[in-house]
Amino acid sequence: MKKSYKNYKLYFFTLLLVFCTGLSFGQKEELYDFKLFVDKLDTLQYRMMMPKDFDASKQYPVVLFLHGAGERGSDNKAQLVHGSKLFASEDNRTNFPAIVIFPQCPKNSYWANATVDRTSRPIKLEFPLDIAPTKPLELVMELMDNMAAKPYVDASKIYVGGLSMGGMGTFEIVYRKPGFFAAAFSICGAGNPEATKVYAKTTPFWVFHGANDDVVNPQSSVKMIDAILEHGGKPNFILYAKDNHNSWDSAFAEPDLLPWLFSNKKL
Repeated sequence: MKKSYKNYKLYFFTLLLVFCTGLSFGQKEELYDFKLFVDKLDTLQYRMMMPKDFDASKQYPVVLFLHGAGERGSDNKAQLVHGSKLFASEDNRTNFPAIVIFPQCPKNSYWANATVDRTSRPIKLEFPLDIAPTKPLELVMELMDNMAAKPYVDASKIYVGGLSMGGMGTFEIVYRKPGFFAAAFSICGAGNPEATKVYAKTTPFWVFHGANDDVVNPQSSVKMIDAILEHGGKPNFILYAKDNHNSWDSAFAEPDLLPWLFSNKKL
C-alpha cells in the first residue's frame, strides 16, 4: 500500500507540474495580442506584445522574431512556441521594455527565398540573390516599415532574430533592408555568404549553432561568420559542442543575449 501511495503522490505532482507549466506559458501567450497586417489582397498574421506600462508619449525599441519551419501555419499561435517566453518574462519586460512582434509564415511558404532539398540530412540549401523575396517576408518588411513610422517607436533600435528557417529569414531581411536593423541574431540558420558584404560593417550579428545539428549544417553558420569577418564585420559566434538542431534552448539561456541586443543603436 505504501508503494502504491507513493506512486499516486508522484503521479499527482507530475500532473500538477505539467498543468502549472502549461498555465505559465498560457499566461505569457496572452501578453501577445492577435494582429493582422493587410496589404491589398494579402494578409500577414502576427502576434505583438507591447511594453509593460506602455506610454504612447515615449519611444520604445522593436524586436522582430522569425520562427522556424515547424511553426508555420494559420492559427496565429504556433509561432510563439519558441522564444516568446524569453521576452515576456517579468524581469525582461522590466529591464528591456520593447514592442515584440512574432509574425507567422503560412505552411506552404518560407521566410527566406531558399531552394530546400530535404532528401538528405543535413538538408541542402541555396539562397539566390537575384529574385524577389517571398510574399511572407515581403509583408513582414512592409509591416516593419509601418512600425518604424509610429511615433512611439525608436527607429534607431529595431532588432531582428530568428531560429532555423527564421534564422535564414533573419540573414535575408537584413540583406534586403540594409541599415534598417540596429542588430540581429540567427540561431541554427543559414544564408548566402555573398550577401553579407551589404551589412557586415553596419549590422552587428550574434550567430548560434549546434555542432551536432543534423537538420541545418553548422557549417552554414560558420560560412556566414567567415563572410562577415571577410567583409569587415565583427560578429559574435557560439558553436554549442553538444547541441543538435535545438540550439535555441542554449541561445535563449545566454544571459548576455538581451543586454547585447538592446545595447546596439543605429547612429
